[in-house]
Amino acid sequence: MKKIDFLDKFKKNNEEPKIQKMKKSHIPFRLNLVFFVIFALFVSLIVRLGYLQIAEGQQFQERIREANDRLSIQSAAPRGQIYDANGTVLVGNKSNLAVTYTRGKKVSAEDMLEIANKVNSLIDVPADDLTERDKKDYWLANPENLKTAQKRVKDKDREDKKGNRITDEGQLYAITAGKVKPEEINFDEATLRAATIFKRMNSVQEMNTAFIKNDGVTENEVAVIGEHISEMPGISTGMDWSRDYPDTDSLRSILGTVSSEKAGLPADNVEEYLAKGYARNDRVGTSYLEKQYEDILQGTKSKSELVLDSDGKIVSQTLVKDGKKGSNLKLTLDLNFQNQVSDVVKAQYDQLLASGDAPYSDGVYVVVMHPKTGEVMAMVAYDRNVATGEVIPNPLSTINKAFEPGSVVKGATISAGYEAGVISGNDTLIDEPIQINGSRLKSSIYNNYTQMPLTTEQALEYSSNSYMMKLVLKMLDTDYSYNMTLPYSPKDPRVFNELRSTFGEYGMGVSTGIDLPGESTGIVNTAFDNPTYAPNGGNLLDLSFGQYDTYTAMQLAQYVSTVANGGTRVAPRVVKGIYGNNEDGTLGKAEKEFDPKVMNQVNISPEQMQIIQSGFYQVVHGTGAFTTARYLSDALIDTAAKTGTAETFYRDEATGRDFETVNSNIVAYAPAADPEIAVSVIMPHLNSERAKTSQAITKAIINAYAESKQKP
Repeated sequence: MKKIDFLDKFKKNNEEPKIQKMKKSHIPFRLNLVFFVIFALFVSLIVRLGYLQIAEGQQFQERIREANDRLSIQSAAPRGQIYDANGTVLVGNKSNLAVTYTRGKKVSAEDMLEIANKVNSLIDVPADDLTERDKKDYWLANPENLKTAQKRVKDKDREDKKGNRITDEGQLYAITAGKVKPEEINFDEATLRAATIFKRMNSVQEMNTAFIKNDGVTENEVAVIGEHISEMPGISTGMDWSRDYPDTDSLRSILGTVSSEKAGLPADNVEEYLAKGYARNDRVGTSYLEKQYEDILQGTKSKSELVLDSDGKIVSQTLVKDGKKGSNLKLTLDLNFQNQVSDVVKAQYDQLLASGDAPYSDGVYVVVMHPKTGEVMAMVAYDRNVATGEVIPNPLSTINKAFEPGSVVKGATISAGYEAGVISGNDTLIDEPIQINGSRLKSSIYNNYTQMPLTTEQALEYSSNSYMMKLVLKMLDTDYSYNMTLPYSPKDPRVFNELRSTFGEYGMGVSTGIDLPGESTGIVNTAFDNPTYAPNGGNLLDLSFGQYDTYTAMQLAQYVSTVANGGTRVAPRVVKGIYGNNEDGTLGKAEKEFDPKVMNQVNISPEQMQIIQSGFYQVVHGTGAFTTARYLSDALIDTAAKTGTAETFYRDEATGRDFETVNSNIVAYAPAADPEIAVSVIMPHLNSERAKTSQAITKAIINAYAESKQKP
């Protein structure tokens, strides 16, 4: 044991010094290697930088100079145009000569003042209605005037309410502007024109372009500007456009509007437009078709190259890429037919007003569409101010004003009865006055006393209210008995929902799917949980014959189209397709044409739909004593229809009095066997419908369509 311990100790004492020596010798070597590598990298980097600075420095300086001195800007191209179904221009572009200003870099107010005064001496720019601040900005652009105003600023003026020193340049400038005296900006007419030019120049950001004058620019003014253009950095001449609306009063509101260059991008959508590459002063569609199809109508901007001097002022401007006019819209509306319908409606309405039967009428609303494709052929509406008697055209009212439809909806009520299984075919029910406990008597207009057996077709032909109410009672799982209590509670609105669901299959109470924004779906009361406003059982009966919910003329046009085509609800549309441009800028070839958009199928059998169609046909061609629209039987095209009269009232806000009125409505289609045209007419708040004006309008429209087909 001792021998082993001695040997172990000997080895340990001799090996430890060797290990320590090895560690000491390796550490300095590794550090030296690292230092050498770092030194070599630094040397290499210095050599490379020296090479770049000496050998290629000139080349890089040239690239930087070119990047700073040559910049690209974009200018808007004309918008696409809007045409009617026959290629007639509804919205065009009017070309104008223009004088523009493109703001360079480092451009001072003094620089712009000099240019503005020069331009003012050369051309006539009418003065804007300038604000006080506009005038002060012009006056302060003169360095001497600026110094004068700055001297009036006291030390206390440079402190905020808390006594802190104001350092923001914008705030300091506003304080200085406040020291300008009224007499110093009491400009004469010539100075006001110069201040207007300065304001337009000052409103544009660096490397953006504004119009100095783009209305009424003469060729002589363009020539004069061209002669002096080298003296006015940033000033140039070119072309501008403005929206032109030829004779389109009857369609004007659906076409929409475009913002001015001054207004630029709408404030509520500015970030969205900027993300798409728009400039803040770009003109864009702000309503209806102009807005709905902005991406289509907006053209592709032209590109120009600017050369700047060392001070950032523009030396020259060269067009490097032409802009491209936007694509065009072609509508389904025929302007000639639209105007014909408009003339018919206006003449009939004026005659009705003159008769004294419509003192509380607030307008007339008409839609004509193709029942199979959904193409809108005419949208005509006249809004009337009851207080002043003023009548103005507004086709948008056909999609955003809703009224009680009356009995025109009874085809959909029959359909709801089929879907619920309470009738199955041309079933017979007894038409009789309906007396519900606690409610006033409800009956068909022609039958207040007796019992009359009616088939489904006859119920439509005669417009039986009683038949519709009995369908609803059956949907409530009961039959009628005199003075009965309705088995209905707002807590169980099942039948309300079933009836409205079927109405929705025809487009009533729901969105029609039209390609225009701002559509109303009507007024449909669903406040079943509200004790004050919850629909009651009487309202349910009223709904069955169209005297509760309200609908638009467009919804009724879709409804009758669905009946006409056999049960397919097709979305109405006013845009037929997107079209390109010919070389001369006129309407080119189709880029995209829109197919009919099917919304849904009505959930009844073809045989049941035929019964509804037969009832509509009998409304016009029936021989019964109570046939409601025999007036249309001699129209130039074989017609089917459904009339509707809703009992309403008009409140005179000035006196607080209520006056009993009626809504006189009709829906129709023709030819009855193979429909090509569907019509809806709503005439609210009449004293009487003895003149049958809604029917007269419908027949005149169908006759106008028949005559248009005979023309080449």
